[in-house]
Amino acid sequence: MQHYDVIVIGLGAMGAATLYQLAKRGVRVAGVDRHAPPHDLGSSHGDTRITRQAVGEGAAYVPLALNAQRIWRELEAQSGEALFEACGMLMLSSSDTPTRGHGTADFAGETAALAERFGIEHSLLDATQLRTRFPQFDGYGENAVGYFEPGAGYVRPERAIDVQLKLAEQLGATLYNNTPVTAIESLGQGVRVQTSSGALTADKAIVCAGMWTGRLLGAPVESLLKVCRQQLFWFELDEPERFAADSPVYILLHGAADTDSCYGFAPLPGENAIKIATEQYLEGCDPDAVDRSVSQADIDAMYDAHVAGRLLGVSRRVLKSKVCTYTITPDFNFIIDAHPQMANVTLVSACSGHGFKHSAGIGEALAMHHCNEPGAVDLSPFSLARFR
Repeated sequence: MQHYDVIVIGLGAMGAATLYQLAKRGVRVAGVDRHAPPHDLGSSHGDTRITRQAVGEGAAYVPLALNAQRIWRELEAQSGEALFEACGMLMLSSSDTPTRGHGTADFAGETAALAERFGIEHSLLDATQLRTRFPQFDGYGENAVGYFEPGAGYVRPERAIDVQLKLAEQLGATLYNNTPVTAIESLGQGVRVQTSSGALTADKAIVCAGMWTGRLLGAPVESLLKVCRQQLFWFELDEPERFAADSPVYILLHGAADTDSCYGFAPLPGENAIKIATEQYLEGCDPDAVDRSVSQADIDAMYDAHVAGRLLGVSRRVLKSKVCTYTITPDFNFIIDAHPQMANVTLVSACSGHGFKHSAGIGEALAMHHCNEPGAVDLSPFSLARFR
């Protein structure tokens, strides 16, 4: 039976980052995943993910986002892979409509307030300035207001995971791919992790299993997690000149409900389509039976609700589509904490649909806490205590 200092369960965004950061510090660490990451069967795929510096979900996230951007640049230098494109982000809303996002009542307002608080470069734009700088966006009239953050942009999620896993292996980490974990058991001073290929033991386990976390850990964690299916669309452009290579990523807020918004990306090199998606939190799904099909009715509904009259030069034709999942907590915030009933087990889920931008920073913070290094980001805002 193989014994490790730490076993990381789940090697998506959080798990890959944690594995790499532990291996970097000389920790004897193993990573276990039910598939072979990077893959498209969880929550860490889709070509691009927005990264923001002023994070409207709350002040506790800002240091993690900033650290993650630093780490991606470090990973680029080590690997030669392009991971982070700082093309800027435009958040567009209307001054006469309250806007929500991830449980935050005034998402745009909180984003701007945190930018001021943390000294993050940004600008606030009125309708005239928006028409001049970003004419590809429409539909908000004279009440349009914009928040532009030049240090934001997008990360390539599959590449980021792949780079961190490869570097972790080079640093001595052991990977167990295509190896589902069936049970975790606390053993006095350690843990036993039962897998489809046998048992592994360690002093500690860190569970980053995303949508499979609740089923793996059971009560009381499972009751706090809801798996929600999301759809991603790539609409072909009729007027590609409207979306140049340096166009920003965008978040469009156009209603009072969490679902009255969408986010998207300009075309990647060689593409002639914008990626755009929305978020839904009402319908849950079984993590082992996710419907990965996207119907024409889904395409039409997305276009009519979020593209038509808002994004100019975009056709109804979809070049590709994908499905991913969010694992949501009741307050849309993360859970990063010791398991309340299983000694030596740390829970790093759920990330409620806004985790990738923080993942590299969270992996670093977890590794620093494990190694008792000074200066680690405070993770206590994400504890389970708030649900008790």
